[in-house]
Amino acid sequence: MLNASDRAIVKSTVPLLESGGEALTTHFYKKLLSRYPQVRPLFNQAHQASGDQPRALANGVLMYARHIDQLEQLGDLVAKIINKHVALQILPEHYPLVGECLLEAIREVLGAEIATDEVINAWGNAYQQLADILIGAEEQIYEEKALAPGGWRGAREFTVVAKVAESAEITSFYFAPADGQPILDFTAGQYIGMQLFVDGEEIRRNYSLSALAGNSQYRISVKREPGGRASNYLHDKLNVGDSIHLFAPSGEFTLAHSDKPLVLISGGVGITPTLAMLQAALDTQRPVHFIHCARNGSVHAFRDWIEDLAGKHPQLKRFYLYSEDDGVSPAAHGVGLLDQARLEQWLPEDRDVDAYFLGPKGFMAAVKRQLKAAGVPDKQARYEFFGPASALE
Repeated sequence: MLNASDRAIVKSTVPLLESGGEALTTHFYKKLLSRYPQVRPLFNQAHQASGDQPRALANGVLMYARHIDQLEQLGDLVAKIINKHVALQILPEHYPLVGECLLEAIREVLGAEIATDEVINAWGNAYQQLADILIGAEEQIYEEKALAPGGWRGAREFTVVAKVAESAEITSFYFAPADGQPILDFTAGQYIGMQLFVDGEEIRRNYSLSALAGNSQYRISVKREPGGRASNYLHDKLNVGDSIHLFAPSGEFTLAHSDKPLVLISGGVGITPTLAMLQAALDTQRPVHFIHCARNGSVHAFRDWIEDLAGKHPQLKRFYLYSEDDGVSPAAHGVGLLDQARLEQWLPEDRDVDAYFLGPKGFMAAVKRQLKAAGVPDKQARYEFFGPASALE
């Protein structure tokens, strides 16, 4: 536990973090990745280049400093961090490297007059408190996954048993364990960590599991991103029969047990985790409203599969919206962007629903506002980021 003096000093730095947190974390990442190249696989360099990762860390550091007296007020943030760490295999030995570079960055960015020895010592103690919390929670999850039926710890070899083009941009990959043994079950909405070697360099990525694992296989569905090292490697280089190493499924954005009507809203490749959620929900009799937005029909993945499900499950209502009419794609239920009027038309009349939404950040920000305006309770509107988390406001 931090003493009162340390907590007071950390909280006194909140105004500085509000104005200069991103500059601090950008400097921190440059220092960490240049000094300790062994941690580079743990970070998506595209998110570094875009600034998304430094912004996310700056927000996390700020939230920690603000709530240093009452860490329970951090809510889901800690759980999100822990699950991301587990999926990428963050280990106890990584934490001292981060702490060293973070404290140096605080000193160098804030300057010696502000970042005095007393301030650095307080932040060192605060960081160690957070590291101990994360290490303990992550170790518990690692152990639980290792001991669970079909579970494992660290990397496990899998074989690509199928590769299926789902649209002009999205391809599904099916993985079966190379040892032929059972695999760990997962909860709809979770993702899996992946270890790749691209041009001799190790990189790690998380991908949503897009189907339930009832047939002892995992499936991910990956959009080819322009310039994306991992996605282009998977699309162009990874083929049936190839081996790959996966980390056990993780993630806290999961379909909760409920009798309320379920609303699944996705944009683009944000559809992937909603597919497993849809499967799980249709195993019950709860009503489902499935809303998907795509650029056009050529990039709309899994439409035929959804249509087949709708024919078998009358409680499933589906709505498709294309942002453009290419004159070729099959008809959607509208053309344009998802707006308040359309969303309210497609929602159940009773707004006491569980809503899950995923997609590009701007799309999710709009959906969050629209759900609130439509009367869906805030606590029943849940979302997940594929990359670093950030505020939607």
